[in-house]
Amino acid sequence: MTMSHPQSYEILIVPEFTDDKAPGTGNDATGASIRGAAAKGSKGWNPGAAVRSAVVTATGETGETGYPRYAGDGMVADIDPRTRAVEGLLVDGSELAYGLAARVTERDANG
Repeated sequence: MTMSHPQSYEILIVPEFTDDKAPGTGNDATGASIRGAAAKGSKGWNPGAAVRSAVVTATGETGETGYPRYAGDGMVADIDPRTRAVEGLLVDGSELAYGLAARVTERDANG
């Protein structure tokens, strides 16, 4: 059976920084809310800055979000194959910690 979505992704857990005007310290400081430049795909995000990664493969199930479910290396994720957005994620059975974001890269069929 051929599936219409990728069979494997690599999920990168990265710190999420901001460029908004949340409270900070010092002159012209910005804050540390979790929505900002890195979340918007700015040049501030560096794939090498991942604090954890996992290769997840399709389980053949649909997650609670309605998107295909992927699992592996301690992570379970619902990923929208069209946008490659992580719509739901558990890391070692828990939700992602505040201040972290998930990014995905598609894996080829050979791993």
